[in-house]
Amino acid sequence: MKIIFSPCPNDTFIFHALVHGLIPGTPTFDVTYADIDITNKLAVSPDGPDIMKISYGALPWASSEYALLPCGGALGRGCGPLVLTNDNSMTPTTLAGKRVAVPSERSTAYLLFRLWTAQQVPGGVGEIVVMPFHEIMPAVRDGLVDAGLVIHEARFTYHTFGLSLLTDLGNWWEEDTNLPIPLGAIIARRTLNLKQITEWIQSSVEHAWAHPELSREYIMSHAQELSVEVAQAHIDLYVNKFSANLGDDGFAAVFALLSRAAKEGLVPEIDLEALRW
Repeated sequence: MKIIFSPCPNDTFIFHALVHGLIPGTPTFDVTYADIDITNKLAVSPDGPDIMKISYGALPWASSEYALLPCGGALGRGCGPLVLTNDNSMTPTTLAGKRVAVPSERSTAYLLFRLWTAQQVPGGVGEIVVMPFHEIMPAVRDGLVDAGLVIHEARFTYHTFGLSLLTDLGNWWEEDTNLPIPLGAIIARRTLNLKQITEWIQSSVEHAWAHPELSREYIMSHAQELSVEVAQAHIDLYVNKFSANLGDDGFAAVFALLSRAAKEGLVPEIDLEALRW
């Protein structure tokens, strides 16, 4: 069975037991590690894998072929994307017309950014430049772009690039909706046994929590030169109760994001209730 997720610590922590044969009754998994922008594009391909991690922002394009699984993803509070600059005097108003780097145009981070700019940036921003997330902070530092939308461990490391925080989009979203931030989703092909796959992933999450020491070497081998402390902070932030089960609050957050984005013309409208199968 083919599965794709990122090499980030939260994903490798969650899926360690599943892809290492530690969950009884599971098949052998053919694992590919890929950045979220790659998986977002694969979600609309007929050659996509059986299971993969994508952004909730890409879900409307993938929903015809894939079903949302109620576990394994990334939702939470205090873990949203950041907008960074190398000019600590910049404000939302002066961001108008500026060049901004983003990790994907089909990502939750991008949707949050666009929803925020519609409220806070008069006239909107200028050019949007898509680049791999690990290249964004150097580009902002070096003046190649005026601001950058960052995700993942950049929350913990942007200070080392001499960058300033313009806004925390997670804080804005939580204050505006009183809901958690829906970041990454796990989807599986509708032709598969979705209930069984859900149970496998939930078991893998529970195994990771019960035996964190077993996954440590695997996590660090894919952690892209992160320190053990930063990798653990990443896991602590992004792996939580929503990773085991979206629940009512999780689904409400997904519905709020996608319905708001559809009203702004950022994503196609879909039957949100159909996501709960």
